[in-house]
Amino acid sequence: MNSKKTLFLIEVAIFAALALVLDIIPLSFKIWAQGGSISFAMIPIFIVAFRWGIKGGLLAGLIWGALQIPFGAWIMHPVQGFLDYIVAFTVLGFAGVFAKQIKEALKEGQTKTYLTYITFGIIIGSMLRFAAHFVAGVVFFAEYMPPEFTNIWVYSLIYNISYIVPSIILCTVVVFFLFNKQPKALLSTAA
Repeated sequence: MNSKKTLFLIEVAIFAALALVLDIIPLSFKIWAQGGSISFAMIPIFIVAFRWGIKGGLLAGLIWGALQIPFGAWIMHPVQGFLDYIVAFTVLGFAGVFAKQIKEALKEGQTKTYLTYITFGIIIGSMLRFAAHFVAGVVFFAEYMPPEFTNIWVYSLIYNISYIVPSIILCTVVVFFLFNKQPKALLSTAA
């Protein structure tokens, strides 16, 4: 195995584990009993996606999602577990669709450009995660819907937006800060 592939695998594993740690420690703010929290945990997945592209982001997200299962995942049905943990966290890696543009803008010193692509990447990955959670909510969580709601679609939308939107904002601010302070260190060894 060549050194670049080894570095790729090591970084993906380390950043996926870091995402799990950030999700477990008390820095996250749990909003709902059945899951959903505002946390820093997506940040490592976004960094991998921006360093290594979609492939690295998808793999890191998949590992993070799979690692959550033995650490207290809320699974009531195998398909719901697959959607809420495997699919939802894997698709965060699609933020890496802009990895090439971020690197090019970084080389050219175009701070606004790479920060714009970072924002778009975080929004794409997060909204795909939202879609997986939304579908799982509509299909599997109707029994947890409060009596004031009569439409499971509206309930799942509100439930999932309530933590996804603040998480997008938090992750965007932190990733901006990291890339602005150390952009070359965050991208220097990536493909």
